[in-house]
Amino acid sequence: MANEQIADLTQPQRDRLAHIDLRLRFFGEFRRQDLVSRFGIQAAAATRDIGIYKDLAPKNLDYDTKNKVYGYVEGFVPIFDFPAERVLAWLSQGFGDGEPLALKSWINCEIPTMLTKPPLDTLACVTRAIHQEHILKVIYHSLSSGETEREIIPFALINNGLRWHVRAFDRRSKDFRDFVITRLERAVIQKDSDVLPHEKCDQDIQWTRIVELELVPHPDQPRAEIAEMDYSMTTRMVKMRIRAATAGYFLRKWNVDCSADHSLRGPEYRLWLKDHLALYGVKNAVLAPGYATLDAAWAGEECD
Repeated sequence: MANEQIADLTQPQRDRLAHIDLRLRFFGEFRRQDLVSRFGIQAAAATRDIGIYKDLAPKNLDYDTKNKVYGYVEGFVPIFDFPAERVLAWLSQGFGDGEPLALKSWINCEIPTMLTKPPLDTLACVTRAIHQEHILKVIYHSLSSGETEREIIPFALINNGLRWHVRAFDRRSKDFRDFVITRLERAVIQKDSDVLPHEKCDQDIQWTRIVELELVPHPDQPRAEIAEMDYSMTTRMVKMRIRAATAGYFLRKWNVDCSADHSLRGPEYRLWLKDHLALYGVKNAVLAPGYATLDAAWAGEECD
């Protein structure tokens, strides 16, 4: 019945209802002003849209009269079936929140499909915890520790090119870690527990530290000018400023030779990290191809 009611609406209305559906599910709340700002409509039109959504899914939201915000209700059932790629694009890039079937590519374009996709219900629980700054109780599966129960304080999503992680403070290890979202089970938000000062993202040194990486054409590969063209280099170099917490992922994704003497061989190594000391103190530098350090035994949850 709901599908029939949705089909009778105009396309702009369906897009606005999809936006409400997404904000409730993944942020845990939305305000009338969110519709006004996102779609450039009048407040009266936004109120009508909210009324339509309530008619379609009355058990999905309740209204907090004190804070004037509509909130997520346990047992929420989405009225739109979004693919994981669209949700992650919306969360990470801020677009694509219209009705799922409404967008079509303008030209033929093929993008390799990721083999791993986070379950949307788990992802939604994680993003609500991030948005509302709550503690998350989870069952986590790791290669080294197996199945463990943990309390984490998540604050950001990370895409390493192969899979999605959540960056969080882990009360079990008392450290900031990256958790693979597909390995999370039974995620439950702990609304009645307080986040302590040392558990907040501004205390994560690896997250707040920015490292500058100078990438150059690999000295032992032919046709350096091709690498310069491929990576839009100026003065035979490209400089990247990224968070220390993501440096290892970045260097591995782009097959950057991080050995001190550019000793890695193979056509995949088109780039070389000019100064490997730039990775000093970067915990996940162990993920970088060819990087050697006394701290190489550390591999973090990513290698788990």
